[in-house]
This record gives sequence, structure tokens and C-alpha cells, in this order.
Amino acid sequence: MKIYQTKNYDDLSRVAANLIGAQIIQKPDSVLGLATGSSPIGTYRRLVEGYNNGDLDFSQIRTVNLDEYRGLPRENDQSYYYFMHENLFNHVNIKESHLPDGTNPDSDAECKRYEAVINSMGGIDLQLLGLGHNGHIGFNEPADNFPKYTHCVDLQESTIEANKRFFESIDDVPRQAYTMGIGTIMNAKRIVIIVSGEDKAEIVNKAFFGPVTPQVPASILQFHPDVCLVADAAALSKSPL
Repeated sequence: MKIYQTKNYDDLSRVAANLIGAQIIQKPDSVLGLATGSSPIGTYRRLVEGYNNGDLDFSQIRTVNLDEYRGLPRENDQSYYYFMHENLFNHVNIKESHLPDGTNPDSDAECKRYEAVINSMGGIDLQLLGLGHNGHIGFNEPADNFPKYTHCVDLQESTIEANKRFFESIDDVPRQAYTMGIGTIMNAKRIVIIVSGEDKAEIVNKAFFGPVTPQVPASILQFHPDVCLVADAAALSKSPL
């Protein structure tokens, strides 16, 4: 694992965007795995700037997103489809983008469909990840095992609590989501995980410097051959660097 310690969130966003930008330049037809949430917003802003400056061309890039809330239509402003279009897709010349369909009531069919989409592209060249306070990546929550493939997951109360700030009330937060499995994520050729803030310091230490356990899903990344952890000084403040 390669660790990039940055001064702050803005610096983190710059480094992460540079890593993704280098992937796009080196392989213009890359398949990018993308994440949502507050962590990657700055990274996407930097990528849009790179496109506007003429430094980046997304015309051959295809993307697959980690996850989507189950039950939210695409036009809902808290759906990840909406988020990705607002923060990236509407602002660059992206060739093709895919997310799980949160409105499909048949969870088994939707998960199989989405896994097939990823496989049809030949897998993911670079996967961008954030890190949840409980160690989740995508919506793979702490569990007794590492789920292999795209699946429907019941969100833990800690995740619902963390996400309630995006909704009018906690009752509006979806209780389920479709998410890539740990196996799908680990099949990506390269992984970039971004983490910011002192509130993430404890889980960063557990995930990347503690034992590998499905109770801390992100810890499995210690076994991946090409992972870049991009974290600010606050997020790394409890880690033995």
C-alpha cells in the first residue's frame, strides 16, 4: 500500500484527482469505479477543472459506481445517480456511465444485472473509494464474511445516522442499498481510497494497520497489490507512520 499524506482536504482532492487523471491519460479507454458521499466532491471538482482546461478527455471513459440506495428514483436529489450527474457527469464528455438501478424491486435480478455490466467491460481499471466510520467501503457493512459480488445490504444504524444529514429527517434515509461486493472491488486493477478528518483517524488505524477482518471491511484492502491511500494529516493522526 502506498500512502499519500496530505495537508488538508483540498490537497487530498488534488492528489486523488492527479492519480485518476494519470490513469485517464495513460489509458484513455479506462473503466473507472466511482464513489459518492462528501469525500470525493473535491476530487470530482478537480477532474472537471482538468477537463475544462483541456488536460483531460473523458470521451472514451466508462464508469461504474459502487452503490445506490434501494428505493430512490434517479430524479431524487439524494440518489447517487443524481449526485454523480451534478458533480461530474454533466460537466465532462463522459462516454458511458452505469449505476445500480435503485428502483428495481427484484434485488437478485438487479444485482446479477449490475455484476454482469461490470464483467462485460472487462473489470475495473481504477476504483475510487471512501471510508465509512465503521470501516465500510461501498455499502459493505461490518459482517461475519466478505461478500463477493454485488448484493443488496441492510444499512447499519451508524451508517443511517451518518447519512441523515443529507435528508430532511432520519426517517427519510433508505434502509437498504445495492452495492458492489468486496470481491468485485478487490478485482479492480488499482484502488485509490480517500479519507479526510480527525473523526476518521481511529477507523483508518484499524483498517490499514490492524488485523484483516470482515468486521472492518476496508481492512481487506491490505491484501490488494495496488492500493493508494490518500489521507490528510488529521485522518492519519492515530496511525503508526
